[in-house]
Amino acid sequence: MGIFSRLFSKKNQSNQQEVKERTVLNMEVGDIVSYDLVDYEVVGKIVYRDHGYEWTAYQLLEGKNTIWLSAEMDDELELGVYKTVQLPVSETFPKTLNYEGKTYHLEEEGNAQVHGQGRSKQLSGRTIHYGDYVDEEEETFLSVETWGTEVEVSLGHPIEEYEIKIIAGSI
Repeated sequence: MGIFSRLFSKKNQSNQQEVKERTVLNMEVGDIVSYDLVDYEVVGKIVYRDHGYEWTAYQLLEGKNTIWLSAEMDDELELGVYKTVQLPVSETFPKTLNYEGKTYHLEEEGNAQVHGQGRSKQLSGRTIHYGDYVDEEEETFLSVETWGTEVEVSLGHPIEEYEIKIIAGSI
């Protein structure tokens, strides 16, 4: 068998796996996400589960800039982009929070089991307390999560699926 026969034989072609089409619900660590004219690498992924309900947060990195893309399928696909902010919040989440002149109302609160991948793999198996807040215009959100003794707050806004493009980084 010649070199060209080995390179182009059907046997070699059948061994190649097709790249699975990526969506916001099945992205993997190593994928590239283009959003707002910036290319980010997916460096972490956290899947949250609360009583049969599931949502995912992807840690996106560009240089030193980190944002989080939240994706969940409720009655319809809901996407949001979040960035960590400094806002002191106690473990017992209040009914309202004020941030940068806006009042946010607690919309949902609970406990979720998490499974992490990539930079977030050390979080697997933990249970977190979370609270979701929305402003009066329902244009921006605050996400509050308790990780052990640390309370993390992120400011976000909804986006549409067409605003991002995903390039698979692996099969």
